[in-house]
Amino acid sequence: MLLDPRHYQIAVLGTLLVYGMVVLDFEVTATRASLILTTVLGSQWLLSKWTHLRFEWRSALISGLSLCLLCRCSAWWLAMLAAGIAVGSKFALRWRGKHLFNPTNIALVILMLVSDGRVWVSPGQWGNVAFFAFLMACLGGLVVMRAGRADVALTFLASWIALLVGRSLWLHEPMTIPLHRMQNGALLLFTFFMISDPRTTPDSRAGRMVFAVLVALGGWWWQFRMFETNGPLWALAAVSLLTPLIDFLLPAQRYSWSGTSKFQLNLATS
Repeated sequence: MLLDPRHYQIAVLGTLLVYGMVVLDFEVTATRASLILTTVLGSQWLLSKWTHLRFEWRSALISGLSLCLLCRCSAWWLAMLAAGIAVGSKFALRWRGKHLFNPTNIALVILMLVSDGRVWVSPGQWGNVAFFAFLMACLGGLVVMRAGRADVALTFLASWIALLVGRSLWLHEPMTIPLHRMQNGALLLFTFFMISDPRTTPDSRAGRMVFAVLVALGGWWWQFRMFETNGPLWALAAVSLLTPLIDFLLPAQRYSWSGTSKFQLNLATS
């Protein structure tokens, strides 16, 4: 049995959160982080008991840590609401037993839509040292995943970089501009912990690559043609609605966290 890659993800996100709060002065207090983490774990436990499903604390904790790093709000109860929506979406928004949306993504999108500016996303500019350390940790996570979802993360990142660089070349901008836009902690969190969620992305490798390109194109259009913020977040929520169609057109075996090495080898080549 392979090591569950979520343990590595929890360690990376937890270390980043503690380092950010202690050293980088992240705009999240220990109290706010505790409220979010308590809410995701409590909601997961209650809903698991209600639906007679196994209490899956690891996925809930990853969602909670991601919210601690990304979600900023003007009131403590909004932070708890975000945590509740994230976990609740896993039980309520499903298609044929599969999560329709990434929990963190849909919680952020819903609250940004309805909160009238009281909920926003931290841009995650952490400085070069923290950024590149986190980048190395994220790339290490792809090794832990055994290529199970490396394709969607790397395809999105390559597409996003190509779009940023292409736009700057078209506008004759210096390359320091797209480079600065890429050095964004929130982009790394999105790429390696959100769009790469194996429970919400298409099952086949071809489907995941199509999915990643569509998210990159949608995010670029929203951010640079509509001149709005958080393009990838909005695009992921929209494109996730196409996942059932992509799975229908490009079927493959569904991902399982507890799969054996043989299963993951089959998955990686599907």
